[in-house]
Amino acid sequence: MSTLVSNEFDLEPADTKRLSNLCGPFNDNIKQIERRLGVEITYRNNAFKVLGEPRQIQSATELLKQLYVETQPVKGRLPELEPEQVHLAIQQAAALEQDAESGTGDFGKEVHIRTKRGVIKPRNPNQAQYVANVLNYDITFGVGPAGTGKTYLAVAAAVDALERQEIRRILLTRPAVEAGEKLGFLPGDLSQKVDPYLRPLYDALFEMLGFEKVEKLMERNVIEVAPLAYMRGRTLNDAFIILDESQNTTVEQMKMFLTRIGFNSKAVITGDITQVDLPRGTRSGLRHAIEVLDNVDDISFNFFNAEDVVRHPVVARIVRAYEHYDAQQERVRKEKKEEALRLQREQADANASSNSSSNSSSAQQNSDSQ
Repeated sequence: MSTLVSNEFDLEPADTKRLSNLCGPFNDNIKQIERRLGVEITYRNNAFKVLGEPRQIQSATELLKQLYVETQPVKGRLPELEPEQVHLAIQQAAALEQDAESGTGDFGKEVHIRTKRGVIKPRNPNQAQYVANVLNYDITFGVGPAGTGKTYLAVAAAVDALERQEIRRILLTRPAVEAGEKLGFLPGDLSQKVDPYLRPLYDALFEMLGFEKVEKLMERNVIEVAPLAYMRGRTLNDAFIILDESQNTTVEQMKMFLTRIGFNSKAVITGDITQVDLPRGTRSGLRHAIEVLDNVDDISFNFFNAEDVVRHPVVARIVRAYEHYDAQQERVRKEKKEEALRLQREQADANASSNSSSNSSSAQQNSDSQ
């Protein structure tokens, strides 16, 4: 049975507005920390007390101090502590706790990406390994459910490499496949036709570089966003290339993309093999690549799961529910297949026995007639 202990500490410097920002409206931030980390938090002014198990208390204490630092004024203005910041900080604290229990060290200090908008750090060990592989390998695959940071971290690494002048351009691409619905004819020029498919990539760029700088870099072709079909026949040198939604590539498209990579270039391929939107009967190029390239040097594969989701907590629960359902359906299909094979064997044995009996009877009749 675990023993509950408490820890008392002060958040300095005492500031009523910053403390109010930390706690959130109606103490929503405090309640979320209590619920997610399994602790009880009480406070009076800037004096806090955390009750729980030792490791959870340590995580909650460090989390509160970290979030309080994020409320300090910037150029005379108090930043608003957003629910998303609290959620991500809680998730990182929980991951650090698990990391400490497994004895694998502090993953958050191993790798990080710097952009002009700030430092982007991994939120869990899988993300840390993914970022490390992006930096160290020529081709990196990020495979897993939505919300695990595959595309965002890849774009961040590309921006970082561009700002450090390790590459001369960034190329972002994805297959223009409709997600299970027919959109029909899209009006406008080529850019307007393909922009809806590439919007997530634009959003990540705008967040890291700002709208105006992205526009200027795109005008100079330093940043290029294009559908996958436009990659054929090109050789891409000194570039950071990201293929997003790669589960919707065909086998031929994936091979074409991988053979475009030139000297001093990196490629990151992201996708979720559970959300394939290709026509029925068409094999996903991502699934095929995982099988074919498994033992090829200078290529890394990174697999994410529901525990790595950094969006709203309900997204992780949704992913787990779908994984559980798919596993159940796979078991049912396997059992039905085994049952069908068993019935086939029994039918074959029965037919063989019947044929044997028939042959014996025929032989006996021939013997009697002689």
